[in-house]
Amino acid sequence: MTEHAASSALAHGLQGCSICTSVGPVEETRCECCGAKLHAGWDESIQKTWAWLITSAILYFPANFLPITYNRFLGKESESTILGGAVTLWEHGDKPIAVVIFVASVLVPLGKMMVLAWMCLSVQTGSNFALAQKTKLYRVTEFVGRWSMIDVFVVAILVALIQLGNIMTVRPGVAAVAFAGMVVTTMLASLSFDPRLLWALDDEDHKK
Repeated sequence: MTEHAASSALAHGLQGCSICTSVGPVEETRCECCGAKLHAGWDESIQKTWAWLITSAILYFPANFLPITYNRFLGKESESTILGGAVTLWEHGDKPIAVVIFVASVLVPLGKMMVLAWMCLSVQTGSNFALAQKTKLYRVTEFVGRWSMIDVFVVAILVALIQLGNIMTVRPGVAAVAFAGMVVTTMLASLSFDPRLLWALDDEDHKK
């Protein structure tokens, strides 16, 4: 592959519109086709991504280790965590459901945070290693991240359906709020990160 083929549009003074995908000069501030605001790159992308990542990392621990539901059955109070619920389902033979909850609620958010942190560090350290693979990984994290809300949906359904007075009731715990906040902040971190910054590193190497 030649140097010209490997370089980005920005290296040739061009930028793309995120709305209609048309290409125009980097000096333009508005898209000639749809009128949307153009930007060749987000100057504060890394700072915003780190801010959302740190917030999601802080929320990760209460989301997984504090009670996500408070249960009352025949006058007896109990509480359940995400990890405890997955273990209980596994012990009762519902292994596929336990695996889905564990992967979607524990592994996926943690993996997404680690991937975004790796990309931010790559930009800050000037590493252009495996740019194509990093871009694909970024797209995967965007796609799978939305499935992390499965626990919040389950809690909402249980709270709405299981309200039997003194016989059995289910109330959301503080972990439900923390978990929802963690999922939202990881999504915002993913949206804040501009993957074009990765390829800008490759352009800088070509200029040297």
